[in-house]
Amino acid sequence: GAAIYDNLVIFGTLDAQIVALNAATGEVVWKEKIDNFADGYSNTAAPIIANGLVMTGVSGGEFGVVGRVEARDAKTGRMVWMRPTVEGHMGYTYDKDGKASENGISGTTGKSWPGDLWKTGGAATWLGGTYNAKTGLIYFGTGNPAPWNSHLRKGDNLYSCSTVAIDAKTGKIVWHYQNTPNDGWDFDGVNEFVTYEEGGRILGGKADRNGFFYVNDAKTGQLVNAFPFVKKITWATGIDLKTGRPNYVPENRPGDPTGATEGKGKSVFSAPSFLGGKNQMPMAYSPDTKLFYVPSNEWGMEIWNEPIAYKKGAAYLGAGFTIKTLNDGPIGALRAVDPKTGKIVWEAPNNAPLWGGVLTTGGNLVFWGTPEGFLQAADAKTGKIVWKFQTGSGIVAPPITWDQGGEQYVAVASGWGGAVPLWG
Repeated sequence: GAAIYDNLVIFGTLDAQIVALNAATGEVVWKEKIDNFADGYSNTAAPIIANGLVMTGVSGGEFGVVGRVEARDAKTGRMVWMRPTVEGHMGYTYDKDGKASENGISGTTGKSWPGDLWKTGGAATWLGGTYNAKTGLIYFGTGNPAPWNSHLRKGDNLYSCSTVAIDAKTGKIVWHYQNTPNDGWDFDGVNEFVTYEEGGRILGGKADRNGFFYVNDAKTGQLVNAFPFVKKITWATGIDLKTGRPNYVPENRPGDPTGATEGKGKSVFSAPSFLGGKNQMPMAYSPDTKLFYVPSNEWGMEIWNEPIAYKKGAAYLGAGFTIKTLNDGPIGALRAVDPKTGKIVWEAPNNAPLWGGVLTTGGNLVFWGTPEGFLQAADAKTGKIVWKFQTGSGIVAPPITWDQGGEQYVAVASGWGGAVPLWG
C-alpha cells in the first residue's frame, strides 16, 4: 500500500526500498534503501505518517531478520530514528547529517531469549502500524519469533507476537503487550491495533491470528478484555485477564524434534492454522454501533517441528505444516464483535475464506469483498446484506469510500492473486 503526504506518494518495495513520488507527475522525489534483500529483508506494508514523519517496518520473519520500526522525514527520506522490536538490540536517533547516536536498548539483552537467538529473532513489523494523535503513540504489531521451532528458544521471546506502542517523536517503546509468548504456531501478532474511545478512555482492539480478540488501554497497554472470536482454539483455553498471559494446552504445542527417530517432533493438530483466525485483512470499527467488524476464518493445521540452523538469507523455519479445514461448512465469516462484552452480535458466513478488508460508514453500512468476487454491503446493526455486486474476480483488498460532487462512492480492487490461492 501507499501513503500520501503533501504532494508525495510514498511506498515500500519488495526489495526493501522506500520511494517517494511526485503525486502529480510520478517523478521520483527521493528513494532510500531500508536493508539488504539478499539477507532476507523486504517491505510489504503501507507506510504511515505522523508529525511529518513516515514510519515503516520490515518484513522477513521467516529468514531470521531483526524486526524494527524506522521513522524518516517524509519530505526528504532522511532517517530520524530507528527502534528494533527484538529484545536486546540498540535503537538509534540520527542528526541532520545522518550521524547516529544510541537511543537505548530494546528491553534487556538475552532476558527472554536463550543464547544468541535474539540476534536472528524475527518479530518482523510486516503489516505496518496505526497512529493515535491523542496518545502520541504509534502501534506496530510484531510477527513470529525465528525459528518456528519454539523448543530452541525457551522464554517469552520479546517483543515477538506483540503490540508495541512507540513514542512517535522519540522512538522509545512506551509499552508492549505480548499476545502469544514463546509462539510455536506462527501466530504473528502483526494484526492492526485500532484505537477508539469509550467512557473518556482511549482503548485499542486487536483480532489476533491466534484466535483471540484483545482490548488494551491505548495509553498504558493494560489488558482490559480478551475473548475468542473464532469457534475452535486448541493451543490455549483462554487468556488470564489478571496476568495477561494465555492458559496454554501444553500437549497441543508441536513436539521437540531433538533426538526424534524420524527427524521431526510430534505432530499436533492446531486451530486456528497459522493463516489465522484473522490475518492481514484489516477489520473496521464503527463509533456509532460501537462494534468491530472482523473478517474471520475457521481452519486448522497439522504442524510439527524439525531441526534447523540459521544461514543468512535462507529460510529459517524448523517446522512443517499442512493446512486443513475443520468441517464441511463455511470457512469464512464477517463477525460483528462487541469489545465490551466479548459477544458476537451477528455474523455473515462465507463458503471460502475471507481475505479482504472491511469498511464501515456513517450510513450504518459495512462493506467487504469475498473470494467468490462479490463486493457487498450489510446493515451494520443487524448484518442483513442489503446489496452485492459481482466484480468478476476474487477480492483480497479493503474497500474505500469518498465524496465527490455531493455523492458518496465506494471502490475496491478486484483480483485473486498472491499467496492466498495456495491455501485459500
